[in-house]
Amino acid sequence: MDQPELCFIGGGNMAASLIGGLIADGYPADRIRVADPDPARLQALAQRFGVTTEADNARACRGAGVVVLAVKPQVMGAVARALGPDLTPDRPLVISIAAGIRTGDLARWLGAELPLVRCMPNTPALVQSGATALFATAATSEAQRELAESILRAVGLTLWLDDEALMDAFTALSGSGPAYFFLLMEAMAAAGEELGLEAEAARLLTLQTAFGAAKMALEAEEEPAELRRRVTSPGGTTERALAVFESGGFRELVAAALQAARDRSRELAEQLGRD
Repeated sequence: MDQPELCFIGGGNMAASLIGGLIADGYPADRIRVADPDPARLQALAQRFGVTTEADNARACRGAGVVVLAVKPQVMGAVARALGPDLTPDRPLVISIAAGIRTGDLARWLGAELPLVRCMPNTPALVQSGATALFATAATSEAQRELAESILRAVGLTLWLDDEALMDAFTALSGSGPAYFFLLMEAMAAAGEELGLEAEAARLLTLQTAFGAAKMALEAEEEPAELRRRVTSPGGTTERALAVFESGGFRELVAAALQAARDRSRELAEQLGRD
């Protein structure tokens, strides 16, 4: 069975990552179109992936079975309103990867009850190691859900949410999460330098340690708590370091940070939805 015509509205980094992942998985490049107002970006995508490019959104979407809205959240309202009349007759699956845009607002801007899937890939999707939450509206068929999942799976792990409100929790944990780990890496590398290591050595050791720990946690059958216990010898160096973390309220600080991120996600969704 032929793959459906796939149209990306917006050709930025996340769209390019998805296109690269799809093509690496065998999706035909000649069935992918990209619309973007930047000629240089379109030229780069055409040269890199062999996809069809178009400056006009409406022309790019004609006949497409799937339309991926990959524009900035601040312009989503204007883009969706302009596209709505062109999408309504064919009723393609519409996938939004714009952060903070709720399906109710998107449907209102499109002006029709189209099949909608809201997705939030986090930034490691740029290196095909992302985590993506998905939420589908009632107008979306099971086949369309599977199609949306297959597209987002090209850049990493996917997880369906039954309640769209949980997208704010996903944003706090996984959407913003890479920055938390980058902050820890930054702090560890700096502390390594203070202990006498060369800057490059401290950086490389920090990054490889983070990578190794994540790989172990992903591949192990045990929970992270058990892996932590196995590394922590009684009276040893790790136990001493972890005691400092715990005495500083590490767990409570992490919980408070995620709650703050979730609350801000809700605020931003309200603001963006007023358009």
